[in-house]
Amino acid sequence: MSLTKIKSVHRIHYGKDKNQFGDLRVPEGKGPFPVAILIHGGFWKEKSSLDQMNKIAESLTRKGIATWNIEYRRVGQEGGGWPGTLQDNVQAADYVRTISKTYPLNLDRIITIGHSAGGQLSLWLAGRHQLPASSILRTPNPLRVKGAISLAGVCDLSLMYEVHQLKELMTGVKDNPTKDLIGGTPKGFQERYDECSPIKLLPIGVPQILVHGALDINVPIGISEKYKNYATDSGDIVTLKKIDSAEHFKIIDPDSKEWSMFVDDILSLISSVG
Repeated sequence: MSLTKIKSVHRIHYGKDKNQFGDLRVPEGKGPFPVAILIHGGFWKEKSSLDQMNKIAESLTRKGIATWNIEYRRVGQEGGGWPGTLQDNVQAADYVRTISKTYPLNLDRIITIGHSAGGQLSLWLAGRHQLPASSILRTPNPLRVKGAISLAGVCDLSLMYEVHQLKELMTGVKDNPTKDLIGGTPKGFQERYDECSPIKLLPIGVPQILVHGALDINVPIGISEKYKNYATDSGDIVTLKKIDSAEHFKIIDPDSKEWSMFVDDILSLISSVG
């Protein structure tokens, strides 16, 4: 894909809450353009925002891809956590249909890209059609994306809970973001964990790329390795890109050498869908 210019950044609200908005970047030209829905991380906490994904949004849009960088209610904010955080991502993703009435977007070429907690949400959005009919998170006619990318993603919430619990025991500091998102432990809320965990929604049915740094101490690479094995066994097409020199954040820096190690895979996925 050749480099192009970005017309401007359009901040669009998909809901009434002040945190229910996204930044749309559209390349210059007639389109219609493929779309990457970008989802930031930060363990679903209030202190993190969509600004984390701005550089990726700008980089991809210059390559001819429209980007919808979404914000959502987070833990610590009114309506954040279960189920609001998940419902906001659903609403933001489905809102691409509405945006496409004004901007030249190709609804047949949409993928999701998320980092850390956003990686969980990226895979989850791609697989939410697998939710049980009884789920409060299930909606009619969900937007079907054609691929999903997880950058150091939390693919298994029950396993991430255990990692956080172990850190609590080792440090004496009470901080379990997974528990805070769900509202309790797997023992008390296993159904919620299952409905939020991408690994429990397999097979998702679309190509997936997992990127994970071997030096990551925030989200262990073993979580992506386990997910890849389960997803492959379920029949999904999944690529795991292990970046030996990366920790948690280098993989979301388009100026880093680590980004250059897998950006072509992202572009190939976007080019192949449709």
